[in-house]
Amino acid sequence: MPEHPQADAIRPFRIAVPDDVLTDLRARLRATRWPDAETVDDWTQGVPLAWMRTVCDYWANTYDWRAREALLNRFDQYLTTLDGLDIHFIHQRSPHPGARPLLITHGWPGSIVEFQKVIGPLTDPVAHGGDAADAFHVVCPSLPGFGFSGKPTRAGWGVERIGAAWSALMARLGYARYFAQGGDWGSAVTRAIGVADTTHCAGIHVTLAMGSRPRIEGEPSAEEQRALAGAKHYADWDSGYSKQQATRPQTLGYGLADSPAGQAAWILEKFWAWTDCDGHPENVLTRDELLDNVMLYWVNNSAASSARLYWESFGKGRGGRTGVPVGVAVYPKEIVTPVRAWMQPDYPDIRHFVTMPKGGHFAAFEQPVLFVDDVRAYFRTLRGAM
Repeated sequence: MPEHPQADAIRPFRIAVPDDVLTDLRARLRATRWPDAETVDDWTQGVPLAWMRTVCDYWANTYDWRAREALLNRFDQYLTTLDGLDIHFIHQRSPHPGARPLLITHGWPGSIVEFQKVIGPLTDPVAHGGDAADAFHVVCPSLPGFGFSGKPTRAGWGVERIGAAWSALMARLGYARYFAQGGDWGSAVTRAIGVADTTHCAGIHVTLAMGSRPRIEGEPSAEEQRALAGAKHYADWDSGYSKQQATRPQTLGYGLADSPAGQAAWILEKFWAWTDCDGHPENVLTRDELLDNVMLYWVNNSAASSARLYWESFGKGRGGRTGVPVGVAVYPKEIVTPVRAWMQPDYPDIRHFVTMPKGGHFAAFEQPVLFVDDVRAYFRTLRGAM
């Protein structure tokens, strides 16, 4: 039942972080108690102390949140209540009359910040050197417990429930048919939509085949070998964060909620590990961009609430066969690169499977031009179904 009579209302929203939150952040950064330095000359023990201190000094003394906030506020943003929870979302409508609705979903440790460089080209391709026939109305929600969305106070918000909420959001916005795209947890939510909402969703596009399992017959192909190597590296060296978030997210939350340096390090390590950055995240994203994303976790105190998505969803039987056309973009530095043969049983109607020349886990953030071109190319083939 709705929490109040206007629960289905769509309310305008602008990001306006209180000054006292920013003052507290700077004070905490300046009072950070630092650990001793790593005993190696690289990132193999985690984020190097010297770089982390440099980032936090910049964050405390140079980073201009108000300017960055204004960049995010150039998009039209709203709140609405879905399944009893307030959900924050960007709804940027295209100026072109033939535009198609496109729902895009982030994951962890991402946010709507990931899409700030692609929303303009997707909604107004003509202004960015493209064709009006490729225009989209973009809907970009913040996952429950992330960003400016509400935080669930009871268990049960796994990917299927989020997918159902997103379908309800698209209906509430008046879109009888729509496309959906996602990476990381966004790919799992997008898959759930492609399983459950085949009446309204006309096609999905993903960059991570979350839920697919290796199916090897004979000698692995080069494509399979790359994916198996990625999976082994993830299991051996890169998955500790997910085990913690999937089992004890509340325990983790105490440290990350109290220390902005800790919260930043927890996130920034993954931008080193998962981007196509040639060894350093600032080779592909600016320091301001990296901190913009961290800020959406810090100012909303969402370390624990975002981590709970792992507790809700890992090993909880996600699945089902998608009943809509599927597009896949394989970015070479993805955690585990998708393999078409492994996906086929769960995604039977793969119509687009493209290997990209560069890029990693945060595709739209890292390689916005490649991302936009691929999304346009795939959904161009489905526009007649709308």
